[in-house]
Amino acid sequence: MISILVGILLLYLGAESLVRGSSQLAAKFGIPPLIVGLTIVAFGTSAPELTVSLSAAFNGANGVSVGNVVGSNIFNIAVILGITALIRPPNVQINIIRREIPFLIFVTLIGSFLILHGSVSRLAGLTLFLGLCAYTVYCIREARKESSENSADPSPVKTYPTWLCGLLIILGLGVLVFGSHLFVEGAVSLARRFGVSEAIIGLTIVAAGTSLPELATSVLAALKKESDVAIGNIIGSCIFNILCILGLTASILPIEVTDIGRLDVALMLGLSIVLLPFAFSQRKISRLEGACFLAAYGIYLYCLWPTSVG
Repeated sequence: MISILVGILLLYLGAESLVRGSSQLAAKFGIPPLIVGLTIVAFGTSAPELTVSLSAAFNGANGVSVGNVVGSNIFNIAVILGITALIRPPNVQINIIRREIPFLIFVTLIGSFLILHGSVSRLAGLTLFLGLCAYTVYCIREARKESSENSADPSPVKTYPTWLCGLLIILGLGVLVFGSHLFVEGAVSLARRFGVSEAIIGLTIVAAGTSLPELATSVLAALKKESDVAIGNIIGSCIFNILCILGLTASILPIEVTDIGRLDVALMLGLSIVLLPFAFSQRKISRLEGACFLAAYGIYLYCLWPTSVG
């Protein structure tokens, strides 16, 4: 239990350092907040999931590895977006409704098929990872286009020195790797001690623990009225979880999926699909819709409980 708590703390501190350094470095190049949220912040805050899933896969804990991906996407939309909407309903840009959310649904469909198939081969993993590369290139091109359109208003932004940004990124990655090792060790030992399925641990404790950076970032962005960063962070993290975490992990070590049920996959896919009409209805996620997301997560945990022990 101590390993889990220390691991969560290190994961949070490492991600905070990584995101701060990356965001400051991006600000020097005038990248728009939405693109920063969809890429740098989302990828940075998803780094704990990546390191945990890789570590779990190498330790033979495939249930934790895949459960972490599925559980994190469920947690990101149902809990993080739900809490963010309750604090301050985030506005949703039309570009997110037309491009990013449909792309998230498409990616989730592919990930769901692979997981229900029972295995993710090295070829499938490599294809997912190449999809992330194409998505990142697309986001960079959109950022350049938007920057050129807004070039008439070059408002200077105070940023850290380049060397400090690099140092924060390197330190953040180092702390993330060490924290993920402690976290996976603690989670797996806890599962074995209480007879809880590794997949359930991955879907709940590991997913919630590694999603703390997303939660902190989105809540802080909501309080600062930076809805572009908040919504972009959540959607970008979900895309990254499937394309990079599942893809890169399977590219290195093919995954045999165990103990991930249809309920888990159905909820992950269902939340992604429901997100589209919620965002389209008023161009924002309302407090009522946020409460519906949180209620769905509560029902999900209730359904997991009878099958979690044994």
